[in-house]
Amino acid sequence: MAAAMKPLAATVRSGVGKGAARSERREGRVPGVIYGGGEAAEPISLNYRELNKLIYAGHFLTTIFELDIEGRKERVIPRDYQLDVVKDTPLHVDFLRLRPGSFLRVNVPVHFINQDICPGIKKGGSLNVILHSVEMKVPADAIPDGLTADLSAFDINESLHISAITLPDGCRPTQAGNFTIASISPPARVEETPAAAAAPAKGKK
Repeated sequence: MAAAMKPLAATVRSGVGKGAARSERREGRVPGVIYGGGEAAEPISLNYRELNKLIYAGHFLTTIFELDIEGRKERVIPRDYQLDVVKDTPLHVDFLRLRPGSFLRVNVPVHFINQDICPGIKKGGSLNVILHSVEMKVPADAIPDGLTADLSAFDINESLHISAITLPDGCRPTQAGNFTIASISPPARVEETPAAAAAPAKGKK
């Protein structure tokens, strides 16, 4: 499933530089910039509370936003953001313009299903996740929410490779080959210590 586009209000930012950015933050705003798409970079300003909530809701860097810049609409995706090193509050955000037919490199999370019926896990094995996300080249207008990894047929010491996952249309991994996503590790063996082995059973002398 492709990620949904979210609306986000912004205003044009006239001042640039550290002084202007500090002034924006004092007013409860976060400075940002839109770049790419064959156009000049455009400084913007966003509401601090709204932006902070979006960042900490998760999946911020893979969410497409429709910026409403004082009535003008611009389709963008966040490429980076800076947080205060002490307060963990947003200080700046970069957006990339999205144009029809463009592609992006994004990290797509892997969602594991059917762990409850996985043969290897039912035998006492454990899921060893090697890649929690996969970097993929995806259409800008169809960024997937995630990749689904079905564990229902995997036994102990077996691995799940990227070939076992159905990829969304138009999406492909940036890494070549049939790389491993996860494996089912055997249960840990508890070895009896010499002291335990030599100890007499209860009730016996």
